[in-house]
Amino acid sequence: MLGDVTVLVLALLVIAAAAVFAPKVGVAAPLVLVLVGIAVSLAPVLRDFEVEPEWILEGLLPPLLYAAAVSVPAMNFRREFGAISGLSVLLVVASALVLGVLLSWLIPGLGFVWGVALGAILSPTDAVATSIIKRSRVPRRVVVILEGESLLNDATALVLLRTAVVATAAGFSFFGTGGTFAYAVVVAVGVGAVIGWANLEVRRRVSDPTVNTILSFTVPFLAAVPTEFAGGSGLVAAVVAGLVTGVRAPRRLPPRHRLSDAQNWASAELVLEGLVFLMMGLELSAVLAEVHHEHTGLGTAVAIAAVALATTLLVRAAFVTPLLAALRRRARRSEALQPRLTAIHERLEAGDIPARRRRREFDVQRVSTRVRRALADIDYLLGQPLGVREGAIVVWAGMRGAVTVAAAQTLPDDAPHRPLLVFVAFAVATMSLLVQGGTTGPLVNRLFRRDDTGAPEEDTDRQQMLVLLREVSRNTPRAAGATEKQHRLAVLTAQREALLDARDEGAFDAEALAEALRNIDATQIALELRGDPTG
Repeated sequence: MLGDVTVLVLALLVIAAAAVFAPKVGVAAPLVLVLVGIAVSLAPVLRDFEVEPEWILEGLLPPLLYAAAVSVPAMNFRREFGAISGLSVLLVVASALVLGVLLSWLIPGLGFVWGVALGAILSPTDAVATSIIKRSRVPRRVVVILEGESLLNDATALVLLRTAVVATAAGFSFFGTGGTFAYAVVVAVGVGAVIGWANLEVRRRVSDPTVNTILSFTVPFLAAVPTEFAGGSGLVAAVVAGLVTGVRAPRRLPPRHRLSDAQNWASAELVLEGLVFLMMGLELSAVLAEVHHEHTGLGTAVAIAAVALATTLLVRAAFVTPLLAALRRRARRSEALQPRLTAIHERLEAGDIPARRRRREFDVQRVSTRVRRALADIDYLLGQPLGVREGAIVVWAGMRGAVTVAAAQTLPDDAPHRPLLVFVAFAVATMSLLVQGGTTGPLVNRLFRRDDTGAPEEDTDRQQMLVLLREVSRNTPRAAGATEKQHRLAVLTAQREALLDARDEGAFDAEALAEALRNIDATQIALELRGDPTG
């Protein structure tokens, strides 16, 4: 028992040290943790270290995906949903099928269906691994696409893996697979949305921020566990709960609750991410022992893994190229539509409304909102075009990680060449992290100069938000008998609502708007801490 506690304490210290010192030497902390884990696994300190895959798939990934989903700009996620869904579903299926053919040829006696099973394991990018790209200067639109893909493609891969394993005994059915996937997603979306809504309704009635944060830690599991029992994807349910929470929390939870959430979840996310990467490295000795026990040549296994990784990148490049071309065509169509939408917007603002519409003021308001949102979407698409540079990052930054390693360990014991399959998955994930993760930063720096990141647009948005906030402050009436403090709190509430309305319309840059909301929250918290609001 004492030994386990010592190992845990040492792991926490290593995670903290990597987070502090890795950026100073220009290396991503996850890469350092993987290397430390590999070094320790090869030393006689922790030999044959193994982790039950359920600890990762059901214990670590739901809160990590939930935390990532909460912070995803919902409006940008909606704008890129077409690209995200294509990468999350179609690319995973295509990669698994291509890898199935390749691996069944490279590994004698494996068979196509088991090859597809391993292909499904190798296909999804990892949300935790993709966090490496968020620390670089890559354009934010690329980050949204990569992050959204990594949040959702695990479900496709795991459902495909489950179906392939069942098909080894019962036969493969395309329509059966499609139905299973659709059912898993529909159940997950339903449960996740309900849990996301219910958790805010409960937590807004809890006055203690600490208790509120404790309740928030249960949300991803409340979404994932019943979904899994119902045959759905628990990971998608956790993501949906996070998206709902991220959108609704600023309107439902007070600033102190959200500040407590952010601080405590940041700590939990750092620890969980660190543990995922450390465990990946630590499991190397156990995986190697299984490969040697099967008398499979290590060089052959590494070569198979290298070919598999190269194939995933080639398939990804072949998919991303036409995808970006389609997105560019969409931007050109939107640009052609922009003058017409602008004219409609100006007519609505001027009150030039047809007589038949005047009797339906609610419909007119809804049309006006949709037009403003469509214009904001066009500005977003035109302001952040996707070209060859962005496409190169989308391809190269799609890294494999802990999901691949954990999913491989769920293969049944009677799977042919199981130790080899697990090692190939481990090697692909490790090489992907070290090679792609270690070179993504330099690649971004080479492709994108410091002035390519959209700073002028952010500055313009900040100026526009400042004008909006001043206007709201001037137009917020002072209630009869209200003290100065009460009036200032009312102004802050009105300013927050105005920014959230602008967020829902996509009017401003997501990062700049989030910064403005944090400033309002900080001002309100400081004001509330000075004493009773009625004083």
